[in-house]
Amino acid sequence: MNVADTRRLASGLEKLGLSVASKARDADVIVLNTCVVRQSAEDKAYNYLHALKPLKAARPELVIGLMGCLVGHKLNGRLQEKFPWVDVFMAPSEPAPLIEFLQNRLGLGLDQAETARRFAAQDGDYPLPAYERSRLVAAHVPVVLGCSHACSFCVIPYRRGAERSRPAAEIVAEARSLAAQGVKEITLLGQIVDRYGYDLGFQITNFKSQISDFRFQTPLAGLLEELNQIDGLERIRFLTSHPNWMNDELLEAVARLPKVCEHIEVPVQAGDDEVLARMKRGYTADDYSRLIEKIRRIIPGAGIATDIIVGFPGESQAQFQATYNLLAQLKLDMVHVAKYSPRPQTLSARTLEDDVPPEEKERRRKAIEDLQAQIVGQINARLLGQTVEVLVEDRQKNRWRGRTRTNKLVFFEDGVEVKVKGEGKRDWRGKLAAVTINWAGPWSMIGKVD
Repeated sequence: MNVADTRRLASGLEKLGLSVASKARDADVIVLNTCVVRQSAEDKAYNYLHALKPLKAARPELVIGLMGCLVGHKLNGRLQEKFPWVDVFMAPSEPAPLIEFLQNRLGLGLDQAETARRFAAQDGDYPLPAYERSRLVAAHVPVVLGCSHACSFCVIPYRRGAERSRPAAEIVAEARSLAAQGVKEITLLGQIVDRYGYDLGFQITNFKSQISDFRFQTPLAGLLEELNQIDGLERIRFLTSHPNWMNDELLEAVARLPKVCEHIEVPVQAGDDEVLARMKRGYTADDYSRLIEKIRRIIPGAGIATDIIVGFPGESQAQFQATYNLLAQLKLDMVHVAKYSPRPQTLSARTLEDDVPPEEKERRRKAIEDLQAQIVGQINARLLGQTVEVLVEDRQKNRWRGRTRTNKLVFFEDGVEVKVKGEGKRDWRGKLAAVTINWAGPWSMIGKVD
């Protein structure tokens, strides 16, 4: 979400006549876009803010903007008192205060400021900022802002506000614009992306595709159908899903639509039912196991990722072991594991004692990571000698870098005449490469082109 917000804000600032600076000390405007989903991210934001104070003292005309979840959807006056060297505070996905500040500072007309505001806000298509034009291969497209689910550990509802879906026409227009600018892959974003459209009312709940007679009871499935028709777009992903909202119609859309990748991100968070109940997740470990079985039945070969929180309040060794055993049983393609940290305003921070010692949280985190390295190493080893489709995103040193449809990272050597859709090519950025895997590790693979 922050990457998407930053990209849009950069586009708006360019419409005001600004251009990107390579170093903070050379900039006239510095914007810090923040995340507070974990304490470590919040601490990093505070460290950056303090590092900017000397720059402001040396150059009072420097404009400093603070954006994102540290600000939240309701500005906290204490934040302004604590950081008086910040000129502008912006809620997540709300760049208007900075545009208005700069409009007054630069003496710009209303038309120029309104254009900048439109390009910086979540309201349709926009030109990519100059530094990404003709280079950006994969882009994020927010479709659901905020969240109303309120898991007991999650700060998002308090910082990004209630769930709000963007109109489908606006999303399709943005995707068409990105494709026209050379973007080959989009990822639809939502805290619970499967809930896209349900807050927009009956009209979209019975979503009728503009390009077919098929009616959808699941708005996200209908949106995927529309996006699948966009010329120039090669791949579509969506995240993050919730076990309670991922239904058969959505999975069948993934299986049916050729541009939608066989890649599902559906967090379980824990493998013990008591812990899940304290998290307010609304399902059991068996429910989750049955969902994974269904995904694999409807979408054979799908890459499945999950999230895990270790050291949640009250999590015993036996309850952690249940999570470990669930992951060992399911053998998923990716596990994002985090140590629990209490977040302000959340139910768990207000009602539960953070009673798992830090060293035990770290031990559990490492145990999950070690297990997952073993599992993914075995999964990726099955691809040795196989040819996979890779969308190439960029070049790192002497290798091209890209991802498979199931979101596995692949590198291949440069300097070999290769074929893309029947043509010999050497510049692989944004191209689909058929790569035969000759080395496989748990976190990436290396191959050669046919």
